[in-house]
Amino acid sequence: MEHLNIALAVVGGLVLVVGLLSSPLDRSWLSVPLLAFLLGVALGPEAMDLLDPRTWGDSKKLMEETARITLGISLMGIALRLPPDYPFSHWRSLSILLAIGMPAMCLISALLTYGALGLPLLTALLVGAAICPTDPVLASSIVTGGVAKENLPGSFRHLLSSESGANDGLAYPLVLLPILLLTAPTGDAWLDWFGRVWLWEVGGGVLVGIALGWATGRALRWSEERGYLDQPSFLSITVALTIFVLGVGALLGTNSILGVFAAGLAFDQEVGGQERSEEDNVQEAVNILLTLPAFILFGLIAPWGEWQALGLQGGLLALLVLLLRRLPILLLLRPWLPALRDWPISLIMGWFGPIGISALYYATLVTSRTGYDLAWTIGSLIVAVSMVAHGITATPFARRYGRWCSRRRGDATEDRH
Repeated sequence: MEHLNIALAVVGGLVLVVGLLSSPLDRSWLSVPLLAFLLGVALGPEAMDLLDPRTWGDSKKLMEETARITLGISLMGIALRLPPDYPFSHWRSLSILLAIGMPAMCLISALLTYGALGLPLLTALLVGAAICPTDPVLASSIVTGGVAKENLPGSFRHLLSSESGANDGLAYPLVLLPILLLTAPTGDAWLDWFGRVWLWEVGGGVLVGIALGWATGRALRWSEERGYLDQPSFLSITVALTIFVLGVGALLGTNSILGVFAAGLAFDQEVGGQERSEEDNVQEAVNILLTLPAFILFGLIAPWGEWQALGLQGGLLALLVLLLRRLPILLLLRPWLPALRDWPISLIMGWFGPIGISALYYATLVTSRTGYDLAWTIGSLIVAVSMVAHGITATPFARRYGRWCSRRRGDATEDRH
């Protein structure tokens, strides 16, 4: 019970600090996820040794389930934050990013892992697939808040949000393919991948999410029209929907993470106006409450010894992944992405593809299904480096882009005169 009380005090205290200092933190180089991670490290076995998740059971399984719930809450928040028609009016850009960009990022990450560490190709593919999705939790810290809204265009913020919302679930087949090839005969693995993974787990997950989201939205309308809904009940609807979809999707054997994003989009078509702002408020509050424990837990179980064993090659791999996994792909796809017409915003979009909770989820999933701890070791190291690199550059890059836009507008005004 002492560990539980310490954990409650730490999480509650950190949420209070973040809430009271939200504006200064938003404008500083220290991101909230990085702050939570550092606090976890300070409290963990490597420092003060006040909390040790290894004594609570399987720490990686705990990380997997914590990451799944955190992703679900974050994806629901993204779905509700987007304009209702955005995924439909910008489907071409999203299709390019998901169908071309994400597999390319997976392949590049795998080849970098293969070259830097000399791993077998399928093992390198496990790592590449785990770290290819753009993390919605870290991405939210980049596209939300006063600095982002003041300096970054809405088209960029919506595109990055929608990409990170969709590719977390769609990375699942990329992760499952090398797992199946490693654990089953080749013919059976491909058949299982096309039949079960794509048709049922992915397709079924989307359909289940849409059905539950649409039904919840309609039920909300029905309840409001009859005066059955009071304010506290309304504020709990989206959180309950997230948990409901995560549970139902898992019980049916579908991709519940992708299902949550689909449910949020479907639900969003049935609500609007003041309701949307209320949803955003409660969802952002829950995001803070649940995101911080996930990063604190990551700090507590970070495998420092295994990271050190990777040597300089591990650090080099992390840096190469951040530089080459995403930026070259986005620059090549830029002509087909209207939101990235300006070179500066293209460079920002190429740089800000943070690797975070989604990679931790898939890395622990790989470990639980294959027993290969190396995917967790490499994936978690890259997540830690991404948190630092993207966290400390988010505010300066956003402000620099804002100043560039101001100068360009000033030059255009002078030219007209």
